Amino acid sequence: MPLLPRRFERLKSVLNHRMADLTVLLEHVEKPHNLSAILRSCDAVGALEAHIVSLQGRTRTFNSTAQGSQKWVPLNDHPTIETAIGSLKDRGFRVYGTHLGVEAKDYRDCDFTGPTAFVLGAEKWGLTDRARDLMDEALFIPMRGMVQSLNVSVATATLLFEALRQRQAAGTAPSQGEGLSADHYTKLLFEWSYPQVADWCREQGRPYPELNADGELLEDLPRTVKLRC
Repeated sequence: MPLLPRRFERLKSVLNHRMADLTVLLEHVEKPHNLSAILRSCDAVGALEAHIVSLQGRTRTFNSTAQGSQKWVPLNDHPTIETAIGSLKDRGFRVYGTHLGVEAKDYRDCDFTGPTAFVLGAEKWGLTDRARDLMDEALFIPMRGMVQSLNVSVATATLLFEALRQRQAAGTAPSQGEGLSADHYTKLLFEWSYPQVADWCREQGRPYPELNADGELLEDLPRTVKLRC
């Protein structure tokens, strides 16, 4: 079925608000409901991707809470917390870890307008000691009740929306695709528009065809490939 113009415009509208410099890293977060809710929040604020360090041998699953968000927000695996945080820092992210400690700051007093990565730990234990040691800054979300912490998916949403609020207030939240490089934007727009054709192109080791302003393919592809559209 050909890509409808209104569908193409919807894809562009979402991609225009994506932010490559806002992400989350999950350490040993396993419950399908929490993983699904976290990816849904990432999609809602415009985070481009998320990261995870899983316990060895655990199969990752999602439930209906995700509402298909895992299709639009890739969850990148890392073998260890050291490699995950090292990779983020190499890319210029400031890494914030959520845990209670004497040096932890109220999240509302932190600046999330620059490249920001939130690291959140397992539902029961929180972050490991090693993860805490690797943080650039520890933060906490103040509680006024009997419990001392939020559910991990709720905490993630709270932090992500605060980062978005700060960026909107500063006038830096993207609205026309400026949250991604031009090449990355073009690549993702094609993959979102024609995922099966993108798979075929990768199998063939060839570049993606160009699209016109209405999202139509500007190259005459083999009939078997067109049937995937």
